[in-house]
Amino acid sequence: MSWLSTSETAAAGDLVALASTKTNYFIFRLEEGGKFETHRGIIRHDDLIGSQWGTEVFSHKGSPFYLLQPGIYEILSNTKRNTQIMYPKDIGFILMKMNIAPGTTIIEAGTGSGGLTQILALMVGKEGHVYTYDRREEMTNLARKNVQRLGLQGNVTFYGHSVEEGFEQKDVDAVFLDLPNPYDFVQQVREALIPGGQFGALLPTTNQVTKLLLEMRRADFEFVDVVELMLRFYQAEAEKFRPVDRMVAHTGYLVFGRPINRAPIEEKEETVVENS
Repeated sequence: MSWLSTSETAAAGDLVALASTKTNYFIFRLEEGGKFETHRGIIRHDDLIGSQWGTEVFSHKGSPFYLLQPGIYEILSNTKRNTQIMYPKDIGFILMKMNIAPGTTIIEAGTGSGGLTQILALMVGKEGHVYTYDRREEMTNLARKNVQRLGLQGNVTFYGHSVEEGFEQKDVDAVFLDLPNPYDFVQQVREALIPGGQFGALLPTTNQVTKLLLEMRRADFEFVDVVELMLRFYQAEAEKFRPVDRMVAHTGYLVFGRPINRAPIEEKEETVVENS
């Protein structure tokens, strides 16, 4: 069951978001006879089924909400988690930089709660596939539930062993590592990638980045980039348009590179010139 409806109205089984300008999004699937309960009141699912997207609805206490289809950003922000998930600002750049598109095959190591896994599964589509590794069983189980909530489980295969043992796949288009020590697995990455494939990693500290850069150079990775992204929101009010008090600053360093095959160095024959 997909998370995105193509109908103009909400139906049973649809993933919906109830939101107001003063609260976060509440995301859930509509079920006949179900109830949405919050401190702001109760709304029956049956009252939402058949309603047009964007409609204002009210709880039994009179609190207003808008019935919306959840976007990728809202889904990621509301992902159930046991650990910190990757921020949308970083994920968006990763998708562009690593050319993640329908048909892409990608290995992810460090599944965590499955924040990135969900977006990768959505982007590669049924034509591609995500192979994700995490040796922590509780993380894998939670990530699997998050992926299933979006109906994308057919696009993902979960593995419960460490990447120290290597990856089971070869000739994939991309590999992304969200691990504290990706520099220990550069050779495994190279063996799994197609020639010239895409490699990326997320690291929180500079000393981790420098270790990774050294190993990437030793393993003949080129086109290396290190990126840090900042995100600032603004108050969207004409009378007091200005930056909000907080911003999403340092969340990690993104490192990218591509394995290359250098041409063999040929020794030039020395030509002896005789004086006539």
